[in-house]
Amino acid sequence: QVQLVESGGGSVQAGGSLRLSCALFGYIANSYSMAWFRQAPGKEREGVARINIGGGTTDYADSVKGRFFISQDNAKNTLYLQMNSLKPEDTAIYYCAASPFWVVGVLRAATFKYWGQGTQVTVSS
Repeated sequence: QVQLVESGGGSVQAGGSLRLSCALFGYIANSYSMAWFRQAPGKEREGVARINIGGGTTDYADSVKGRFFISQDNAKNTLYLQMNSLKPEDTAIYYCAASPFWVVGVLRAATFKYWGQGTQVTVSS
């Protein structure tokens, strides 16, 4: 059984940084994708960043390019999202997600089978 557990959310002032972690328990596939999504109140869930495990390619939403960085530690089975230069509009619940195959193109929540419980990120101005 696959389980994703996020941590690292919190409150920070604009311009600050946070690092989110997502611990993976269980086996997904030899090659698979992991991603971070976020959902602000009253808005749809949007893809933030993706990494293809086994290939190393990454992709980012335009709104976070150059500020957010996704990475993975194989030894720890943990996915990270380093968030720098945070803005109030980054405030949302952030979710870790995994797909049993490589995902390319636009990040869509429907593509991902496994989800974490979410962690709140609040950025104040």
